Amino acid sequence: MIHSSFQEQWFANLRSNFLAGLTTSFALVPECIAFALVAQLNPLMGLYGACIICALTAIFGGRPGMISGAAGSMAVVIVALVARHGVQYLLATVVLSGILMALFGILRLGKLIRMVPHPVMLGFVNGLAIIIAMAQLEHFHQGQQWLQGASLAVMCALVGLTMVIVYALPRLTKAVPPALAAIVGVGLLSTALHLPTRTLGDLAHIAGGLPSLHFPSVPFTSETLHIILPYAALMAMVGLLETLLTFNLTDEITETRGEANRECVALGASNVVSGLFGGMGGCAMIGQTMINLTSGGRTRLSGLTAGVMILLFILFLSPLIERIPLAALVGVMFVVAQQTFAWGSLRVLGKVPLHDALVIVAVTVITVLTDLATAVLCGIVIAALNFAWQHAREMRTETDDSTPGLRIYAPHGTLFFASAMQFQELFRHADDPQCVVIDCRHLHLADHSAIAALESLYERYGKAGKQLQVKNLSARNQLLLQRAGVAAEMV
Repeated sequence: MIHSSFQEQWFANLRSNFLAGLTTSFALVPECIAFALVAQLNPLMGLYGACIICALTAIFGGRPGMISGAAGSMAVVIVALVARHGVQYLLATVVLSGILMALFGILRLGKLIRMVPHPVMLGFVNGLAIIIAMAQLEHFHQGQQWLQGASLAVMCALVGLTMVIVYALPRLTKAVPPALAAIVGVGLLSTALHLPTRTLGDLAHIAGGLPSLHFPSVPFTSETLHIILPYAALMAMVGLLETLLTFNLTDEITETRGEANRECVALGASNVVSGLFGGMGGCAMIGQTMINLTSGGRTRLSGLTAGVMILLFILFLSPLIERIPLAALVGVMFVVAQQTFAWGSLRVLGKVPLHDALVIVAVTVITVLTDLATAVLCGIVIAALNFAWQHAREMRTETDDSTPGLRIYAPHGTLFFASAMQFQELFRHADDPQCVVIDCRHLHLADHSAIAALESLYERYGKAGKQLQVKNLSARNQLLLQRAGVAAEMV
């Protein structure tokens, strides 16, 4: 009985993850094609990249359930490179960026993502949700013109029907992922009624063969490295940022913990393979990850299924896949954008400290207007500056004049670059007695600015003809002063 129950549960998980991967593969195809076109590449390069990166990160990565592929954030980076130097230099750049990503994981630097504040995470999620929604508006264009008349009406109706199915179906049954049911259902309806609406085949033809292994046809010289290294470094930075932020979000949704460094190594290796097989570079994709998770994908099988299905679409199933209405995929992505946006962040904007609200809004806006790397960097800088300012304001001191001819200062706080000036203003060397002691049991020295502040204070008292001593330093603070060669008579 127990064995039978276990088999049923295993089969249910297998089925759930397979269907989630199948659903995700449908959503990956138009996104990867669109990103390839943005980068002025053959759409098959985007699909090959998605297939390879999605499958390899699913097998070897450190975050089951997360979906990686040819991402738009990386496509934007390489537009200028492709225009100036061509596809072969792009492939070399993808390989080099993969090596940099893998080194990041091998050096165990994935833990640096812990330094990203929660308001930055909220801004990242909100910004990408807006970008996902805005990207779908392109499908309401025919050439340079907006759709009009019957075409617009049919498009809007099918998008609306798709969203209704995705929202309503879970209330009726959970046997099938709602996004999959919506895509298949709207596709069958469109075909049966011969509705005049654009399909995936109108975006690009995806029929092709197996990707072949070939090294990028570029000269292996320092000049080539000079060309591709800046693009590779930027691709690696953007890819790692988006991957690790999506990694954190997946951890929160699934209430499990992945292995960040392992994911970085797998992502880097998969980009190397993608570049060698003629595919685009890629990273984690928050929209497709959300589709996978909401469809029940929790294991490596879901990501592997998505990658393998894309290859099957290219090799055998392109006539069927190209008949899927773009409206169905647009409707699914609109739902994903709505579910990705952290609506709770709007409610807390007036409740959290002003600087945190500023970070949320700033990262959201900068993500939409520029790129993810710039937005996250700006968010971290704003948060760090605020932290330094708040921490510097906590510097205070207590004084003890109980012993005649002696004043003891007992400063509290962290002495670092932002608090050094305020620390020196705590002391009144002109009014102090001949002997002054700084009791450092509650003081933490953080950087060179702290050492310089103590030395400056020592010199002031020396010029005034007074004696200054520093006592009760922690072992760490003593070592810091000794390494800096501070005068022994001060300590």
